[in-house]
Amino acid sequence: MSGHHHHHDHDDFHGHEPPAGYRRALWIALVVNALMFGVEVAAGVRADSVSLLADAIDFFGDAANYGLTLAVLSLGAAWRSRTALLKAVTMLAFGFAVLGRTAWAVLHGVPPEAVTMGAVGTLALAANLGVAWLLYAFREGDANMRSVWLCTRNDAIGNIAVMLAALGVLGTGTAWPDLAVALVMATLAISAGVSVLRQAMGELSARPARH
Repeated sequence: MSGHHHHHDHDDFHGHEPPAGYRRALWIALVVNALMFGVEVAAGVRADSVSLLADAIDFFGDAANYGLTLAVLSLGAAWRSRTALLKAVTMLAFGFAVLGRTAWAVLHGVPPEAVTMGAVGTLALAANLGVAWLLYAFREGDANMRSVWLCTRNDAIGNIAVMLAALGVLGTGTAWPDLAVALVMATLAISAGVSVLRQAMGELSARPARH
């Protein structure tokens, strides 16, 4: 999930070209994750599922991560840091929004639609496994390539958590399984956002401004 794998050493390709097919694989991963972010936000709102909204943060974080990796293939490190700063602030905003929505649901919410949760969770798992398969060929590359693949593989855990929450909602008739998963995922997203924010600010303060 979001908490421990979204910021990487993106400078590993400095001075030589990435492997054939890597840029194309990253573009496909970027598009898939951006689409799934939109799907999970819409489904989360429609189904009253906070854990789907929390999982959507993961897809947003990954899409931004792939975008950063693509950008640094041709842009300098200072721009990477500035982009990471924007990504961190956005992730924090999403994380706190999900926490707020979780708190509201505890007080006023109704149990989410378990069938929608399960269906979208299954679709999200398929999307992440597809991207992981696409990036599998590059898993033994440098640190950046390996971490990008591990990031995608780890996100499947979040999808499985949403599916388990759906089963919990179906079995108990309450919203608590959904809220518990959302709380954990939102906390991890905020933790990741803080980590990226600190790293980006540190990188920007450690070097003179350049374009």
